[in-house]
Amino acid sequence: MSMMTNTLGRYFAGRFVISALGVFLSIFLLLVLVDYIEMVRKTSGLVSASAVVVAETSLFRVPQLLEKMMPFCILIGAMTCYLALSRRLELVVARAAGVSAWQFIAPALASAIVLGILATAAYNPMSANLRELSKQMEADLFGSAPGGGIQDASGFWLNLINSDGQVIINAARSEQQGVRLTGLTLFRFDNDFQFKERIEAREATLEDGYWLFKSARRYSLDSPPVEQDSFRLATSLTAAQVRNSFSTPETVSFWQLPSYIRSSESSGFATAGYRLQYHKLLAQPFLLAAMVMLAASVSLRFFRMGGVQKMVLSGVGAGFLLYVLSKVTEDLSKAELMHPIAAAWLPVLVGGLTGFLALLYQEDG
Repeated sequence: MSMMTNTLGRYFAGRFVISALGVFLSIFLLLVLVDYIEMVRKTSGLVSASAVVVAETSLFRVPQLLEKMMPFCILIGAMTCYLALSRRLELVVARAAGVSAWQFIAPALASAIVLGILATAAYNPMSANLRELSKQMEADLFGSAPGGGIQDASGFWLNLINSDGQVIINAARSEQQGVRLTGLTLFRFDNDFQFKERIEAREATLEDGYWLFKSARRYSLDSPPVEQDSFRLATSLTAAQVRNSFSTPETVSFWQLPSYIRSSESSGFATAGYRLQYHKLLAQPFLLAAMVMLAASVSLRFFRMGGVQKMVLSGVGAGFLLYVLSKVTEDLSKAELMHPIAAAWLPVLVGGLTGFLALLYQEDG
């Protein structure tokens, strides 16, 4: 019996992994296609933008978007797997052989935890690095001229004060987690806060003790515009401080988050977002397992009993409610109204307990 159970376990685990990866790849291709069409629309007026570069930019942007949808991929993959097994009466045969529902759910739970560990330890750093590459490629596409390209409505703002006065910097895009900025506009004021000049630059890089601006154009009130290849602007900011200011928690890889949290605490920056992201990644394997429990609770019913559409809608609705709960706890944590550990693990506990109790009622109740 143990050999049969082990063979069935490997079979059920393989079917679940294939279904989950199939859903993941399908959504990946769909997102790449949609993002590529949008990038083609944005770059239609740029002569230097080739189709290969645009496709690479879209391809590098999608993994981070898909990471947020990974729980839904597991949910839909598990539902597809169990509904297919039920339609072919394989679950009926397994039950007739004495295998309980808990036994053929266990391989999927173990597989979901393994997939979650891989997503946290390997996929997350890869998606963060690819996102940085996509930002650099976007800057190369849209930032070929000072102040040119497509800029964000708000962008990134930086206020510098030195011996010459005050400088307010607006950057359209941030790369390398704030160390390199593109699409810049500077407003310079003297020590009496009187306006001196406006400067547009293609890019700026933080060096040791200064910002290095390239391809700049200066505008003043009493003289015509002046082109300048490069100029320096003194600053006391360090690379760690800039990274903590510009990088969002989602763009920092799992292995770098602990050092970012320590650096932010020592610099006096808020750490709630980084702590929440760190605990969310720690809880991700168990969140995927909770999604398997939810999927199993609504998809183990036999096809001949009907109500398949209702079961599918129930599973999708449960996943959506769990997503809403996770967003609410995330906002509360970022507003420092809830501890990051509670915000990250509460959706896991709610989803897991809901699926467990539903299965317990169906199988043993």
